[in-house]
Amino acid sequence: MSDSLPQSVLFCCDHNAVRSPMAEGMMKKFYGHTTYVQSAGVRGEMEIDGFSVAVCDELGIELSRHRTRSFDEMEEWGDDLSSFDLIVALSPASQRRALELTRLYHLDVQYWPILDPTGLGETREAKLDAYRQARDQIKGHILEKWGAPTAK
Repeated sequence: MSDSLPQSVLFCCDHNAVRSPMAEGMMKKFYGHTTYVQSAGVRGEMEIDGFSVAVCDELGIELSRHRTRSFDEMEEWGDDLSSFDLIVALSPASQRRALELTRLYHLDVQYWPILDPTGLGETREAKLDAYRQARDQIKGHILEKWGAPTAK
């Protein structure tokens, strides 16, 4: 039995360039605008990773316009973490940061251990395979938690 969709969810990872944008894109693709979805990183100094864009494109998920952002930038832009129903951390560092930032709120922070594909594989195809593995882990967690996609 899958959980009902939260009103709002924040996915986070280390740089908001690989795993969390994939998760954000999948949620929007699978469930439309039913849930408010954002993503952030512990740090936000990188651009969206090209391999993430490529493997999500294979599923019809558009990531090329994603702009990375950090928890600090979210705060500067007025996004209040306490307004999210759920924070899903996709890396140990982002889990620590999310717990630290939300310790005063009654907020659900979950950790999904997702492979970090950066730096894996020697060839382009091997790198793509590592990114597909991370993408498919995220997809599996999302579908297990919230069920079959509802968006058309």
